[in-house]
Amino acid sequence: MTDFKQTYLDTVVKKLEEELKVKNPMGVPALSKIVVNIGVKGANADKKNMEIAARALEQITGQKAKVTIAKKSIAGFKLREGEKIGLVVTLRGRRMYDFFEKVVTIVLPRIKDFRGVKKTSFDSRGNYTLGLTEYSVFPEIDPGKVEKVFGLEMTVVTTAKNSEGAFALLKHMGMPFQK
Repeated sequence: MTDFKQTYLDTVVKKLEEELKVKNPMGVPALSKIVVNIGVKGANADKKNMEIAARALEQITGQKAKVTIAKKSIAGFKLREGEKIGLVVTLRGRRMYDFFEKVVTIVLPRIKDFRGVKKTSFDSRGNYTLGLTEYSVFPEIDPGKVEKVFGLEMTVVTTAKNSEGAFALLKHMGMPFQK
């Protein structure tokens, strides 16, 4: 993989300065962090599920996963406060850029019947959330050895003030949006 951060600094910043009419290059939106999480159904009932998901998330991101705990009880989900419910990894710096490049160039094109990601998944603060139904599309995962399939969600946190700036940033960085 090429140095994606250098590509951002060399080409994307200039394009965004023109498109967003920003005079100072420091005012151009940038990636801040990428948060990747997996919700593990039945994490307390079967500890093996949590181990499988943790191993997969560590292979995908190259970083140790942190266990997330339920903040409140929800009877409909048979969930109690304090129970383990999933795993999360926060990527910053070089790992973040490498992960973003891998998602855009390798993972998303591998998805069957992929026609682009939705343009509506931005929040009001310029962050983009993308969910995958299964983690086996990542090149580090051997589909033949997948014991249990889990969904995966990634949130790309940007320094953009609004969704328009974040959309321009991700578009110029190669995110394949729907036409």
